[in-house]
Amino acid sequence: MTLARLRDPGLIPFVLGPLIGVLAVVETTLDPFFGDAAVATWVSGVLLGGGIVLARRFPLTGTVLAAGCYPVGALLGAPGPGGAAMIGLIGVVGWVGWREPPRRSSIALGVGAVALALTSVVTGKPSWELLFVPAILVPGWFLGLLARSNAARAAQLADLAAALEAEREANAQAAVIQERARIAREVHDAVAHSVSVMTLQLGGLRRQLADRPEQQEIVLGLERLGRQSVEEMRGLVGILRESGTAGAAAPQPTLERADALLAEVQRAGLPVRLRVEGEPVPLPRSLDTSAYRVLQEAMTNVLRHAGSVPTAVTISYAGDGVTVSVVNEPGDLVPARAHHRRGGHGLVGMRERVALFDGSFDAGPLPEGGYAVRAHFAVPGR
Repeated sequence: MTLARLRDPGLIPFVLGPLIGVLAVVETTLDPFFGDAAVATWVSGVLLGGGIVLARRFPLTGTVLAAGCYPVGALLGAPGPGGAAMIGLIGVVGWVGWREPPRRSSIALGVGAVALALTSVVTGKPSWELLFVPAILVPGWFLGLLARSNAARAAQLADLAAALEAEREANAQAAVIQERARIAREVHDAVAHSVSVMTLQLGGLRRQLADRPEQQEIVLGLERLGRQSVEEMRGLVGILRESGTAGAAAPQPTLERADALLAEVQRAGLPVRLRVEGEPVPLPRSLDTSAYRVLQEAMTNVLRHAGSVPTAVTISYAGDGVTVSVVNEPGDLVPARAHHRRGGHGLVGMRERVALFDGSFDAGPLPEGGYAVRAHFAVPGR
């Protein structure tokens, strides 16, 4: 039995009842005052102990039965209540005062007082004992009421503490929301406005290239990519603000939109082909977004460092995760080896995204020329 269980007030009747029964037997056996009436006295004390145990489950009923043992013992020839039985009755009246509302527990107090008074009448006790002995029960009952009041006050304090804790958490959540809104404003002001201006400038440049359709198509692809970036930025700002009035959210970055991403880079002049291996499965949102961003960054690096060269994209689904592979042929802008030695921030960002999911990342030049990027994302729990 644990220490917490030993502190349970519900054990009081289970301990007090048998203890009163044992003390009643010992008292009447050792005290010659009871004489031939010892058996009747300790029998009533043992029955009173049983009433105390019953009061654990039924406080009022158990107390009434315990009090009824006094007149029963007097009818059997007991000279009066023993000391052990008197202590037991005071204890059980205090118990019912704690467990029951005052109006119900006062019934037990009245029954106990009447039982003691009747015992005094039957046994021929002096008249002063008729009032004095029942009055002994009042302090026990009062202590029970006091314990009940303290328990109710403790429960109110616990509810108040819980309410204060809930209010503290609500205030902390409100502070988080305010900070998210501040970050959203800064992101919008620092990035979205600049990208929007760049997109407008690209639109003006495209209209000036009306006689150069190939270059106009490339600029058109960049213009569309800029608009897509602004839409995604606005969607991110809406999420940060947690507002229902942020407008329609932009399509979420996901590998399911890999076709649309490759179509954008194809319009920018990059010949690319996509191959999907395995059966596509739903991925965790954060992992799916990171895989899409790695693919997006890899395609941007091909355009930036190799130019319009044939590129193969492979997305492989397996039991342990998903792998994104981008392989481009030798380019004519910046040698792939020079790019690898330089190790730009794009590669660092891709490596960090993969590391968040305990995956593996490889990037480097190929022996026959060209460059390869391979990112494997491990799906948690698989």
